[in-house]
Amino acid sequence: MSLLASLTIAQLNPDGSVPVPEAPDAQAQAAAAALEREAQWEAMQAQMKYLQAVLAMPLKDILAEHDKLKKNAAAWDAYAAMWMLGQRAMRRVAMDLAAKQGVSEEDVVKQALTYATDVLNNEGEDLGGSVAPAQLEHIGRHKPFLRQQFK
Repeated sequence: MSLLASLTIAQLNPDGSVPVPEAPDAQAQAAAAALEREAQWEAMQAQMKYLQAVLAMPLKDILAEHDKLKKNAAAWDAYAAMWMLGQRAMRRVAMDLAAKQGVSEEDVVKQALTYATDVLNNEGEDLGGSVAPAQLEHIGRHKPFLRQQFK
């Protein structure tokens, strides 16, 4: 290709200024940005359809669904309170028994973390049968989160 063929004569802008040439990859960037905007548009359209479907529901159905969610949330909240109380009570028992045997609180916590880590890192570890299979499955679904907690 000759030098003359590769040159482009820039047309001045209406105000007389010289236009800034586009970078060679500007078209690719513009195309990628257009695809991203299109994906965002489609996501917004889907969200709009969902919201329209919700708004098309009778108010009594929306409120019934809301009440059901509130009941479920209250049940989970009560379960969490029960679980927390049970955990605190068992901790107290463990600490009292450890103190009677001359074992420090740090050693008890260290052993508990070791047991938790064993369950998270060894398939089938059930702490001597104290973790039911359904509980192990539940723990398995949350292993990435739990591993962060038991570092």
